[in-house]
Amino acid sequence: MTGSKRWIGISLLLGACVGAAGPAWAHTGLDIGGGFAAGFAHPFLGVDHMLAMVSVGAMAAVAGGRALWALPLTFMSVMALGGVLALLGIELPGVEQGIAASLIVFGALLATQLGLSLPVSMLVVGVFALFHGHAHGAELPEMSSEAAYVAGFVLATGLLHLAGIFLGFGLPRLKTYAAPALRVAGGAVAASGLVLLLV
Repeated sequence: MTGSKRWIGISLLLGACVGAAGPAWAHTGLDIGGGFAAGFAHPFLGVDHMLAMVSVGAMAAVAGGRALWALPLTFMSVMALGGVLALLGIELPGVEQGIAASLIVFGALLATQLGLSLPVSMLVVGVFALFHGHAHGAELPEMSSEAAYVAGFVLATGLLHLAGIFLGFGLPRLKTYAAPALRVAGGAVAASGLVLLLV
């Protein structure tokens, strides 16, 4: 199998997995135990979180330069802040809607290749990271170490960003298929956010 065909196959497989996810959106309520392990697992338990975090990594790779580290670090920092707010009992209105909107916006940015400036990109990423972090913090299992839980979901988020960065760097290997593949992937993420917003 050639490199291009392999990447197309991977893209189709990912699309099928997202399409089959259906009700696996957002938060499963599964209790895996407290502390670091629970925090680390939490971003992987919701397709919405995974898509958003991978998208941020892909956006960073496409933008290149300082964005390569600035966008993921912005997301992780503000997400941690959102988690702390939730742990302190500070409410944030429209968390689930904000998470769905993040998919629409991130997907649209990938699909359109709008090319926002770095400060604007960081602002957009940071605003939506707050919602994702709050959702994580609000689901702290009982008898868990709050610091370990936050450290766990921040580390998991960093790994998902890295996956997005590798994807963003890998797509150009498709050569003539690179731009359409990125647009299709972004469109799929945006559509997923719209579905989540409507269900």
